[in-house]
Amino acid sequence: MRFPDSLRAREPRASAHSIVLIMGVSTVVLALSTTFGPNSVSSTTRAASWAGVAALVTTIAVCVLVPAERLDRAGVFSLLGLTGVLLVCVLNVVTDDPSAGAQAFLAFPVLWAASHLRWAAVALVTGAAVVGNGVTQLLLQPVEPAVHDQLVVGTVLVVASVILVRTASVQDRLVSALQQRADVDPLTGLVTRRVLDDALTGALEREPTGDGTALVLLDVDSFKQINDAHGHPVGDDALVHLSGLVRRQVRAGDAVVGRLGGDELALLLPGCSAETAARRARELLETVRASPLPRADGGLLPLSISVGVAHAPLHADSVRELYAAADAALYRAKRAGRDRVEVAVSAVPRPADGLPRQGSVP
Repeated sequence: MRFPDSLRAREPRASAHSIVLIMGVSTVVLALSTTFGPNSVSSTTRAASWAGVAALVTTIAVCVLVPAERLDRAGVFSLLGLTGVLLVCVLNVVTDDPSAGAQAFLAFPVLWAASHLRWAAVALVTGAAVVGNGVTQLLLQPVEPAVHDQLVVGTVLVVASVILVRTASVQDRLVSALQQRADVDPLTGLVTRRVLDDALTGALEREPTGDGTALVLLDVDSFKQINDAHGHPVGDDALVHLSGLVRRQVRAGDAVVGRLGGDELALLLPGCSAETAARRARELLETVRASPLPRADGGLLPLSISVGVAHAPLHADSVRELYAAADAALYRAKRAGRDRVEVAVSAVPRPADGLPRQGSVP
């Protein structure tokens, strides 16, 4: 059974680590209270308290031994928050303890839930704590002090829960913004090297047979001269222009287009034969030739690219080898006069140190 996302943890591993710490502290406190404190007054309170200790120890063991993601998928973390509320309320009733100290233990499951669970789960656990404490106080005290305690404790729990949820929401937005910046190149809008590498690794793992996977590396011919003659803003415009041309040449979901750095772009083509990749590279070369960069002064700046194509498993078997093969093909295209496409050979050339050139291999 898979629980709804709104009832699951924001970060399962962090949730598991925190709950182990909280339950460890609670176990020690409950054991001391049962041995030396108010929970030792009768056999009933001792039995209930030691049962609580056993439940806490068992839960700790489960959280340590079972992968956090698996617990989260089963909705265990939300259930643990509710179980924590229930355990506190039952122990307070069994030990006949309506004190503020006893009620304070409700803060553990509520604050943990507000820090680690999604909004629906937080509302569920906090609501259960408020209702459970109200019922407990009415069972243990006259109506007037019970209502007073419930008003104070309930307000504290709700306010603390809301503050933590809002803080977590702000944190999630910040993390999402940072993730976006890490995944997308701000100049071209293409994905970054990290995203491209992950996609390439996944493609090689998913498709060891069939048409295979092609990697196309390309860069702007004489890019330094463009920057020197026209200025770096024009060089940036050239990269943006080229990125748009490459994106328009591929279909959505058909390829991954990324910027490796500088003027070098990469096109990942999963499920693509070497012949098809070479044909598409030539089409891209012709498109760039036919699409000069419009200048701010109304003029046009002709552009050309050099392209290297490599294919797995034809030219390489791993991410590292595929980058090296495409990189070697790209440099053959540049040495042969630029403005051309070269396809890798089966034997991947390597420098004397055995490593591909800096900036072209993850």
